[in-house]
Order: sequence, then structure tokens, then C-alpha cells
Amino acid sequence: MLKIWGRKNSSNVRKALWCAEELGLDYEAIDAGGAFGVVDTPQYRALNPNGRVPMIEDGDFVLWESNTIVRYLCAKQASSWYPSDLKTRANAEKWMDWTTSTFAEPFKIVFWGVLRTPAEKQNWDSIHAGRQTCIDVLKTVDEALATQPYLSGNEVGMGDIPLGSFIYAWFEMPIERPAMPHLEAWYQRLQQRPAYRKAVMTALT
Repeated sequence: MLKIWGRKNSSNVRKALWCAEELGLDYEAIDAGGAFGVVDTPQYRALNPNGRVPMIEDGDFVLWESNTIVRYLCAKQASSWYPSDLKTRANAEKWMDWTTSTFAEPFKIVFWGVLRTPAEKQNWDSIHAGRQTCIDVLKTVDEALATQPYLSGNEVGMGDIPLGSFIYAWFEMPIERPAMPHLEAWYQRLQQRPAYRKAVMTALT
């Protein structure tokens, strides 16, 4: 059986869990990272020298890096989530990599600053700067979603998973956000998916 290692309150782990749910895979979720520890043990480091989550074990095959895990699972299932058309697939993949290269870092500043830092230690100058950067780059997403319902194209797919896994916290954190109607409509469409609700919409901690 497929094993997915990680803590369910991690946006990166949510990617793997959401993907597995959408594909209807049988899997075992194993708590690791954060308060669960595990990732610094010799046994885990032998499988993933980075000591990070998520990690999957698919039989005797071990894989880490969340976006790569999503690509692998979708490709292995030969599902519509991994388009056979090269251009369609590349257009989906660019949003996967964009999330990591452009959105993840400022988002982390806001998320950790608001939800994982004690009130007396919060740096609101840093939080506000990170929030503004997130707003600026999300305008690109809002514009893209004005012309198509999903980042993957006309149908939901792997290109929606990385940002979709982060955007839940973006909309649910107690912060001010400007109206972005196309981004908000996309988030509402994701919330209608049972797999998204189960794997992504878990406690923000």
C-alpha cells in the first residue's frame, strides 16, 4: 500500500493527500514532522536525507518533494489529472512551480507570523510586507482565472493542487484581503470537491 508520511497541517503534505484522494488511491497516512518528530530519526533520514515532509513509499520506491510526488501519482494512474497533451500538461505544471518559486515564501511569512507565532512575538511589519507580496502575486492568478475555470485549464487537475493547498489558509486566516473575484470563485469550486474538503480543509495550526 502507498504510504504518505507527513503532518496533516502542512500545506505541502496536503498536496499529496489531496492528490491521493482525488485519484481514489488506497494509502496509509503516517504522522511525521513537527510535533510528531520522526523526520530526524536515522530510519527516516535513510529514506529522505532532507528530513522533510511529505515523503511517499510506493512499494520499494521512495519519493520526496511535494510537487514531484503529485506529478508521479497522477502520471502513474494515467488519469486526466496528468494530461497526455504536452502543452496542456506544461501549462498546468507552470502553476505548480510558480506556487513554489513565487507564492510559498511570502505566504510562509504570513502564515507563521499570524498562526504559529505567539502574539507577543509577532512582527507585524514583516507580516504586512508578506501579505502585500502575496496580494501582488495573486493578482496574476486572478487574471489567469478570468479566462479559465482552473489553473489546469477547463478541468481541475494537478496544476491546481499546489496553490489550492495553500489558498485554503490564505482565505481562512484572520487577515484582510482585497476582492479577487476569479480567485475566490476558483476557491469556492475547490471547496465543492469532497477530496479537497477531506485532505486540505483540516485544522489550521
